[in-house]
Amino acid sequence: MKDLGKLMKQAQQVQERLAEMQARLAERTIEASSGGGMVAVVMNGKHEIVSLKIDPEVVNPADVEMLEDLVVAALNEARGRVDEMIRTEMSQLTGGMPMPGLF
Repeated sequence: MKDLGKLMKQAQQVQERLAEMQARLAERTIEASSGGGMVAVVMNGKHEIVSLKIDPEVVNPADVEMLEDLVVAALNEARGRVDEMIRTEMSQLTGGMPMPGLF
């Protein structure tokens, strides 16, 4: 029983550290762009879009597809960078041990 109590206390500590990490990540942002900076996205650690900037030069009613492609590319780049930020934080939290299903 003594070992079970110790294990439960450790699990609670990990949960607390995980909650703290999630709060920190929610406050951090990543910026990504496409088209040489014509489209820029800022995303936080919760994968929420904080801002989207589009250079007026890229807005062409005759070529909406290009603008759509640039927005998608910038969003995907931002998401990838946020995922990497999360993996780095998780690695520090778990000492490099993978924890499937947490993020």
